[in-house]
Amino acid sequence: MRVRPTYRRRVRPIEIAPSVLPADFSRLGEEVAALEEAGVDRIQWDVMDGRFVPNLTFGPDVIAACRPYASVLFEAHLMVEEPVLLAERYVEAGCGLLIVHAEADRHLHRTLGAIKAMGAGAGVALNPSTPVDAVRHVVDLCDLILVMTVNPGFGGQKYIATMEEKVAEVAALVEDFDCDVEVDGGIGPDTVGGAAAAGANVLVAGSALYRDPEGLKHAVADLRARAEAVRAGSSA
Repeated sequence: MRVRPTYRRRVRPIEIAPSVLPADFSRLGEEVAALEEAGVDRIQWDVMDGRFVPNLTFGPDVIAACRPYASVLFEAHLMVEEPVLLAERYVEAGCGLLIVHAEADRHLHRTLGAIKAMGAGAGVALNPSTPVDAVRHVVDLCDLILVMTVNPGFGGQKYIATMEEKVAEVAALVEDFDCDVEVDGGIGPDTVGGAAAAGANVLVAGSALYRDPEGLKHAVADLRARAEAVRAGSSA
């Protein structure tokens, strides 16, 4: 029987979480290993079902096949309808944290509780048009709240800077909880500072990492340094 991973709570440093959407799908195991070698803190799997978003991506068997190639946390961003029906399979595939969309689940409190009972961390994602109030009464069950800085479904989109106000609102909401604040969409050298200044500590990046001419390791270090510099400046 596969041992289910446990999401360990931690002090919230800046974390770089690459999306594997821009990776070479024909060699995903090697791509995952390269991301860990580059110094990432976790790896995000953008799971899309063709219903909640108009795209199809990674099933649990694909993720399970890649799990032996890296030891960092795998998080599954479930852009799917009725995520509770798929949750257990993604935990068994090796994902230590599952993120469900508030817009896709009619029984969000129940779903978050079910995920935690599976031994995984539970997160909630908010689309750009979804208010923070959607998670206000489940924040005690959240290990992470993700503010989407693009509309979900495709990589390579432009960062929506007006979401920084929402990031700040989420950061204030979770101040008394052990909960990460994540942003996803359009994060790169020119936008990571704004997201970090607003209060995000987990930064999902895809296209910006893979297109860095100096390679993944430089891209990861550069994003981390920019975010940490902003944080250091704001606390000075």
